[in-house]
Order: sequence, then C-alpha cells, then structure tokens
Amino acid sequence: MATNNDYPTDLQPRKNEFYPAPPYSQGPSPPGQGPMAGQVPMMPVPQRPTGCPPGLEYLTLIDQLLVQQKIEQAEVILGWETNNKYMVKNSMGQQVFFVAEENDCCNRQFCGPLRSFVLHVQDNMGQEVMTLTRPLKCGSCCFPCCLQELEIQSPPGNPIGYVIQNWHPFLPKFTIQNEKREAVLKIVGPFCSCRCCSDVNFDVLSMDESKKVGKISKQWTGLVREAFTDSDNFGICFPLELDVKIKAALFGACFLIDFMFFENNK
Repeated sequence: MATNNDYPTDLQPRKNEFYPAPPYSQGPSPPGQGPMAGQVPMMPVPQRPTGCPPGLEYLTLIDQLLVQQKIEQAEVILGWETNNKYMVKNSMGQQVFFVAEENDCCNRQFCGPLRSFVLHVQDNMGQEVMTLTRPLKCGSCCFPCCLQELEIQSPPGNPIGYVIQNWHPFLPKFTIQNEKREAVLKIVGPFCSCRCCSDVNFDVLSMDESKKVGKISKQWTGLVREAFTDSDNFGICFPLELDVKIKAALFGACFLIDFMFFENNK
C-alpha cells in the first residue's frame, strides 16, 4: 500500500481499520491552544456518563452544533482542492471539536466530492475522539446497489454508528443506524439543494417519517463566499435526550451531506 508521511493513501479506506491522526496536532494541546482555536472559548469538559465513549461526553449536554468549514486560500485562488478542516461549536459559540480530513492529492483532485475520506475529530485537548470513514462509492441514483455510506468510530477503531444512503429517484434520503446496524432514524433532504439567500434543510425523521426530531441545515454564508468557495457552515439540531452515539452518527451525516451536495468547487 502506498504511503504518504506514514499514512495510507489508497483511494479506498479499509472498513473497521484504525487510522492515526495526521500531524496537524503534536499531542494534546492546552485548552484554548488547539488547532484553529485562536480566541474561541472552549467548552468545559463535562463528566462522562457510564457507557459513553471517551470524548463524546460533550454531546450529552448539547442539542445543537455549528460546523464551520475553514476557508483555504489555495482553493480560492487556484481552485486546488485541499484537505477540509472544520471547527465545531455549541450554541454558545464555544469550541467543542476540531475536524481534519486525511486524504492524498490524487484522490482529492481526481475523485472530487465523490472521494473516499477519513475525518479525524479531536477534542479541545488534541485527543482524537471520533473517526469518520467514507469508502469510495457510486454517486448516481442509477446504481442503487452501490450508494454512499459513512462509518462513525469512537474511540477510533470501534464502530458506533452508520449513515446509509437510500435509493430515491428525486430526494436525498439516508438511514441512521446504530452499532448493531439497526435502523434508528431517517434523513430526508429537499428536491433541490441549490438555493440562493436561504438555508437548505435536511430533516431528521422517525423511521416511519411521520415525526420530525431534528434537522441538518446548510446555512447561507453570503453571496461572495457561496460564489467563490466551497467552504460551508452547517447547523445540526437533535433532541437533548437522544443517545450520544446517535448524536455522533447525525454529526457524521453532516459531513457526508456536505461532500455529496455542497463540495463542488465554485
């Protein structure tokens, strides 16, 4: 297997395989000095409940998340696709997680938004608490046997949930599964994901799609940013009492939706 700086560079991440975090952080960082931290306040570390994966205790106190993608100058000026980076905040503006994509140049440039990826999720101390892996799959509704999926691991190497695309001729639909591959929730998006001056909402529904329990919203970020970058902001809403592992799966679904519908270079 080809490597790049000691990290795998094949286009297809191996299922259930542990991927070490890339060297964007050298060990734990003091609070307030993590990646992209700047002057952003840090969310205090809550007590971890029994059965909660390490690092996901933050989600036990949260019913909303804001995911902000970092604007990369190389993409704006040259149109050269780079590894995505995201800052994740709570409703009070406190940083909860930092997310960085691990990928090789060929995969990013030639596969574009359909590319496989590994996303490393760090807490404010620089510890990796989640790994999100997307294998290389088909992006067309004409091939319902090979649609998109995402695996959520926490701690890295331990699957706790999955996001599975469902075939539909017109609407983007996904199923949220728990660690046993049991369907828990549905996500249904709009017929058209291109809207000017308004948010694009993907509703989180019960399995029979009769009850709305949350949503994932691609937020309008302004004409200039929308026109010249693929850097996006997302809001995620879910019930406070929802199982923390399912919250993590919805968190992962946000990134799959971003890559599938909003990652195309402007």
